Amino acid sequence: MNSTVVTFPHGHVNGRSTIVGAVPVGERHGLVTAETPFHPLDHTWPDQPADRGTIGGLTVVDCVTGALPGSGGEIALGSGIPVRRGSDGWRWLVVHVTEEPLPVGAEVDLVVDAGHRAALSAGHTACHLAALALNAALAGRWRKETAADGLGHPDFDQSAITSSRIVPYGSVDVYRLGKSLRKKGFTAEGLDPAQVAAEVNERLKGWVASGAPVRLDVPGPELTARRTWSCALPEGEASIPCGGTHVGSAAELGEVTVELALEEQALTMRTTVTP
Repeated sequence: MNSTVVTFPHGHVNGRSTIVGAVPVGERHGLVTAETPFHPLDHTWPDQPADRGTIGGLTVVDCVTGALPGSGGEIALGSGIPVRRGSDGWRWLVVHVTEEPLPVGAEVDLVVDAGHRAALSAGHTACHLAALALNAALAGRWRKETAADGLGHPDFDQSAITSSRIVPYGSVDVYRLGKSLRKKGFTAEGLDPAQVAAEVNERLKGWVASGAPVRLDVPGPELTARRTWSCALPEGEASIPCGGTHVGSAAELGEVTVELALEEQALTMRTTVTP
């Protein structure tokens, strides 16, 4: 069984392929096809939820990442995968979970819920834009040199993020503000979440109005290819490594706003897209 060829990076929501493997998922059935338009939940950085849809007419109740050792053996699933995404010596699979089985060797239609995909794509693009805008708003709080984002601002997002969850038309990102970040040179004293959010929202408003084009660079067809999200913003082109799905331009988002909540040792950013 070879690594799954994925077509979701190109925006595909339909496909036809052969079932090349099956694996038990509790009392359910995990079906592996040679090629798929489905985006699975990533086991290493589970930010974007799995696509919904059907395979061979059956409802896909979940879609997870699987990994098969090159030497053979059993397919490991999701959190049970013992290595990081893309590790050498493993074949990487998209596993479609269904309530009923389908036979290995059958040729099946794969249909993704396009509306749900579009909502997640909007949320994911907005998440990246909000992170870049947050970096800019917090740039004056760094006392030491640190890695910069694609627009030249200190990359608070990558330095402090602990979790990111994409939701339909939005995202929730949590950042640590503890001792390790202070050692890197960031100061959170006197941070006013409402003031920062207002600055972020003003920048986002301009970016959406600019209609900045978005693209996903896809170096290969396999699930673990190191894809990169890029957006040609008025200040310059910004790029972020990303394995998810996205809209084609900032204009498609309609309106993007954030709310910030400051708690002890953490900053939470909730991003909302209003198409």
